[in-house]
Amino acid sequence: MKKYVKIALLVIVALIFIGTFVFLYQKSQPKASVYTILNAEITDLKKTTVATGKIEPRDEILIKPQISGIIDEVYKEAGQKIKKGEVIAKVKVIPELGQLNSAESRVRLAEINARQGETDFARMKKLFESKLISSEEYEKSEVAVKQAREELQTAKDNLEIVKEGITKNKASFSSTLIRSTIDGLILDVPVKAGTTIATVANMNDLIFRGNIDETEVGRIHEGMPVKITLGALQNMEFDAQLEYISPKGVEENGANQFEIKAAITVPDSITIRSGYSANAEIVLARASKVLAVPESTVEFKNDSTFIYVLTDSVPSQKFSRRAVITGMSDGIQIEIKNGLNVNEKVRGAEKK
Repeated sequence: MKKYVKIALLVIVALIFIGTFVFLYQKSQPKASVYTILNAEITDLKKTTVATGKIEPRDEILIKPQISGIIDEVYKEAGQKIKKGEVIAKVKVIPELGQLNSAESRVRLAEINARQGETDFARMKKLFESKLISSEEYEKSEVAVKQAREELQTAKDNLEIVKEGITKNKASFSSTLIRSTIDGLILDVPVKAGTTIATVANMNDLIFRGNIDETEVGRIHEGMPVKITLGALQNMEFDAQLEYISPKGVEENGANQFEIKAAITVPDSITIRSGYSANAEIVLARASKVLAVPESTVEFKNDSTFIYVLTDSVPSQKFSRRAVITGMSDGIQIEIKNGLNVNEKVRGAEKK
């Protein structure tokens, strides 16, 4: 009985040894790599650049008072539409003491001259009616009293201007009433003494203003189509046209940036606010109906490019390294100008 037990133990040990040897042998053998297979296909490519910036009105008009003073009343607020000539605010004039004293003194003197002129004219009129003076003397006295009246009125108007900024006779042309000079939308009403009363803009004429890197500015030109996307309006795209490229760059974060502007077309049903952040996509190059493969499948070595073409898949994958001539790339796919045919299969990434 003991003999059979010993034999069984030896068999078990032998089987364990053989199994371990087989397992280690299999592990030591090189495992064949398996790659994803991709097709070369005909497609359209485009190379683009993206400029970051914001949307703003083409023209923002700063409405400022013509006279010094303080804001007495504000009739409009930011966000309201306004017509040309509409009153935005009213300025209350704070007269300068020296000017006020001078104006009041001029009125008093004019009043004295006017009273004297009226007295002299009344006397001359009686003498003329009694035919004691000539018509020439009467006309001179009449002219003198009219001049005195005019001077009194002018002095009073001047005093009103010093005190109120306008006369009652010219109220409709008051410089104390601050009016819009254009039709548009009020963007801001800061209402600070000595500064702009309001900022008004035509929101029907919007532009994109942004920057583009010096490495790409030489590849764009005025008139190019632009696609605008806004951070505030997801999944919407607006057409625009490039209309300005700055002739001078500005250094920003160690790189030269050039300002660009593009006129944006906005449907009437969409409301865009000034200051929205935006991206402008500009197509730098296009290639239509070209043979292309993923750029990751291409091997770049010195001045040459290679691609691995599938030649056999049974029992294992086999590839042929082939030199190709490449064209433009959109960053994902690259054009193959020569060395590859449509629907040929190429090696992609290795499967894990």
